[in-house]
Amino acid sequence: MFNFKKVIITGGCGFIGSALIRNLLKNTNARIFNFDKMGLVSDSQSINNLLNSNPKYQKRYDFFKLNLENYKKLFETFNDISPDIVFHLAAESHVDRSIDDPLNFLNSNIVGTYNLIESVRKYLKVNKSNNFRLIHISTDEVFGSLGKTGKFNEKTRYDPKSPYSASKACSDHLVRAWRHTYKLPFTVTNCSNNYGPWQFPEKLIPLTILKILKGEKVPIYGDGMQIRDWLFVEDHVKALILIASKGIKNGDYCIGGNSEITNLKIVKKIIEIINKKTETNYEFNDLVSFVEDRPGHDLRYAIDFKKINEELNWQPSYNFDNSLELTIEWYLNNQDWCNKVQKNANYNSERLGYIN
Repeated sequence: MFNFKKVIITGGCGFIGSALIRNLLKNTNARIFNFDKMGLVSDSQSINNLLNSNPKYQKRYDFFKLNLENYKKLFETFNDISPDIVFHLAAESHVDRSIDDPLNFLNSNIVGTYNLIESVRKYLKVNKSNNFRLIHISTDEVFGSLGKTGKFNEKTRYDPKSPYSASKACSDHLVRAWRHTYKLPFTVTNCSNNYGPWQFPEKLIPLTILKILKGEKVPIYGDGMQIRDWLFVEDHVKALILIASKGIKNGDYCIGGNSEITNLKIVKKIIEIINKKTETNYEFNDLVSFVEDRPGHDLRYAIDFKKINEELNWQPSYNFDNSLELTIEWYLNNQDWCNKVQKNANYNSERLGYIN
């Protein structure tokens, strides 16, 4: 069903973007154009591994080191390519880093998005197309925090609580405003927490895995009772491709993993799986350290994905426990990659986003 011939993916060397590129190279005939500024957590190894495995993929892939904040270069490159669809994933995405350096998030997530949608607007004024689409990928964090009950959906009001979520909320509003004012074929998606292989080790799951393997204490923010809805990255990518292929233009979709769990329980599960796979005997109380909570830490996220399920027959296909085990196994077998990307980013698993 994926009939787009020329695909731009912004942030294609990020965790979700690279997974999307690998899927499209393997399962479609589309030509892929990857725009990435190659920031601290960008990495192209997973894509390069696939390209090196088969020459036919190399013929359909082009990389552009391009910062969306550079409007002139972005607009010129965009027009040269004349794409059929854009998946906009380029964003700074770590809450803790946004607390340390909010301006970087405003520039990347707001100015970068503005430059992109303006490039699209001007492109479509000259190149009329009924098939063009832009999919803007966002997060459930723009909705703020839930109480003990309820779930986010496409009609939930925005209530961001961190510099990161505020910058993403602003980018969402820009996309929808340009969609409404200029009648542009833009779709906004909001997903829950992603996890899986190739994720930079600053996020909870890979950070916990690597801390345990090094015998270091795993920091638990506050009491560890914050709840997240976890979405395996491959399920997310399949949802994005389905939305592009069959979703309603100018629509919004919430994509959730149907896997709510506290941070505390995730750490316990990871310890149990590592003990099973490495024949270690780590004890939870010996490995965790409760630390001061993150400023403005949201209590609970959960997504109601009824709309995408009813309209497009999508639902998560990966069981959380099984895919968590698959993820842990990948990190066990790819510690060299973890060490390399951490070294390149000058990141030593230290805590970020701590206010003195």
